[in-house]
Amino acid sequence: MAATLDWKLVVDTHDAPALADFWAAALGYEVEDNSALIDRLMTAGQLPEAAVAEHNGTRIFRGFAAVRHPDDPYDEETGIGRGRRILFQDVPEPKTAKNRLHLDVHAGPDAREATVARLESLGATRVEEVNKGPAGHWWVMRDPEGNEFCVA
Repeated sequence: MAATLDWKLVVDTHDAPALADFWAAALGYEVEDNSALIDRLMTAGQLPEAAVAEHNGTRIFRGFAAVRHPDDPYDEETGIGRGRRILFQDVPEPKTAKNRLHLDVHAGPDAREATVARLESLGATRVEEVNKGPAGHWWVMRDPEGNEFCVA
């Protein structure tokens, strides 16, 4: 069996921790807990208090949050995943156009509507239902910050 390939998709955001929470719930991923690393860096004087925030009772790097696949390895000292990850980073400018890259969530035809409804309950919105017959049937949706993704 081949080793897991490490990768990280980076998404520009307005509220990184909130969007990480959404995508962790949407994909069944885990939000990375970097609090031990943050505490160690702060104790050593290598991280200023201004670079830290609190979210859901945990210290986080201000403006950053990541989610990782729960089956992939991670560094226990830093909380950083060593596999499939999505990093959310706050940027000052708003989203202004259609994404050039998007995620497809594969629910299968028997679970598509239930998955779409579950994602709506987490804050996603339906945009358009697409039915290409034998070529595929899916929903185009937007996450809470307006990033497009599909549910097939």
